[in-house]
Amino acid sequence: MPEWDPEIEVAADRARALIEAQFPELRGVGVREVAAGWDNVVHLVDERWAFRFPRREIAVAGVHREIAVLPRLAEHLPLPIPEPRFVGAPTDEYPWPWFGAAFLPGVELAESGLPDEGRVELGVSLGGFLRALHAPGLASRVGPSLPVDPMRRADMGFRIPYARRRLDQVIEAGLWRSTDAVERLLTDATRLPPPSRTLVLHGDLHARHVLVDGAGRATGVIDWGDVSAGDPSADLSIAYGSLVGDARAAFIDSYGPVDRLTELRARVIAVFLGAALLLYAADRGMSALRDDSERSLERAAT
Repeated sequence: MPEWDPEIEVAADRARALIEAQFPELRGVGVREVAAGWDNVVHLVDERWAFRFPRREIAVAGVHREIAVLPRLAEHLPLPIPEPRFVGAPTDEYPWPWFGAAFLPGVELAESGLPDEGRVELGVSLGGFLRALHAPGLASRVGPSLPVDPMRRADMGFRIPYARRRLDQVIEAGLWRSTDAVERLLTDATRLPPPSRTLVLHGDLHARHVLVDGAGRATGVIDWGDVSAGDPSADLSIAYGSLVGDARAAFIDSYGPVDRLTELRARVIAVFLGAALLLYAADRGMSALRDDSERSLERAAT
């Protein structure tokens, strides 16, 4: 069974029953699924509210953090993020917490078809967004309540072997061919020391979690289940997996200087995410995500 298969399914009818039982004001309104990932499914309610339900128990701790932390982060960030408005309590019918937030318009970057050369404005927006999220003052206010790098994204002793296993899987599946550039990147990063910074992180920032409009402008950042504290390379991977050339340069201009060690870590994380998403996209028949994930492996080593 693929690791992203749900432990508990929450289809539209089940979501409707759970929502109406705890929030009578939403009885009788439309409910439809709009997105699903490894750990959560999202239903659009009354065309206004995005309700997020965990599908796997591993996601529950992250949902608790989202409910607690996102309202404290939103006012400090230049792009919209989900702000829980309806918080559902576990019941006998569904054992985990869940929440509803105002629906953020846009499509996932991975599904947008936005060409690399058309991502300059996006680079500016994402750089400014991460500059605000990674601000030391925000870390001092919010960071102490967050776990430190619980997924060990920036720990190269853990992440590089994990990335190699993912790459072996995509190679064995015939989805990608190894390149000298990616191999050099992983080899160079094996000598990196452990990171020492603990800033506030999104924790899982990739092309499925950035929303854009029809003109390629960023409209929001979603899926904060891995919100945590840690080294900024975990988030800066978006600059290497989703941006290249002028768009990446625009990101750096907006974000600020990125030292060589942080860049190396970010590139490795981008390789890992690209391989993982490529496997997922191939299994789920998501052609746009598959194409963008394959391209992200090239970008990360460029």
